[in-house]
Amino acid sequence: MTTQPPEIETIFVVGGPAGCGKTTVASYLAEQLGAPYLEGDDFHPASNKAKMANGTPLSDADRWDWLITLRNEAVKQLQKSNTVIVTCSALKRKYRDVIRVASYEHPTVQVHFIYLSVDEKTLQQRVKARVGHYMKETMVHSQMETLEEPSPDEFDVIKIDVRQDAEAVRTNALTMVRAKLKEYETPITNGHSD
Repeated sequence: MTTQPPEIETIFVVGGPAGCGKTTVASYLAEQLGAPYLEGDDFHPASNKAKMANGTPLSDADRWDWLITLRNEAVKQLQKSNTVIVTCSALKRKYRDVIRVASYEHPTVQVHFIYLSVDEKTLQQRVKARVGHYMKETMVHSQMETLEEPSPDEFDVIKIDVRQDAEAVRTNALTMVRAKLKEYETPITNGHSD
């Protein structure tokens, strides 16, 4: 009897501090892959947005419900597509771990982080150039202090240096995501291992 293994569903979280290019990369990936895209900032409660607009860093307590809501919405989107793209700063390992819970709660779900790596000076310049965003330039330093670079044992993290031009960053991200998706293409087997 030939059986089809369960289809793997994938959540790609594009992360990094404010100004690193999360929205640019995530929207490009979603467009190229035909996948739903969740802008993490849209899921912050008004109280979090007000704090950030006033230059007040968010505490861990401010983030928990937001991260859980974002994770749950990403899983919900997998009912429509086997891949979903999400933006979320995911600055600390414990924040990434909250998103990773999706894999524990749903065995067919794989979570991967695309960490956009960049220095503070570049971020300051990018955030200063933004128009109409609640994240202020003064928050960059706070985010860099909060940031815990992904460690080598976080095997689900794809690191991309974003100091190169935007087109190269987008192309690099798409190549890495497609390679990861290809890993999950499982042929139909008859129960025998070769």
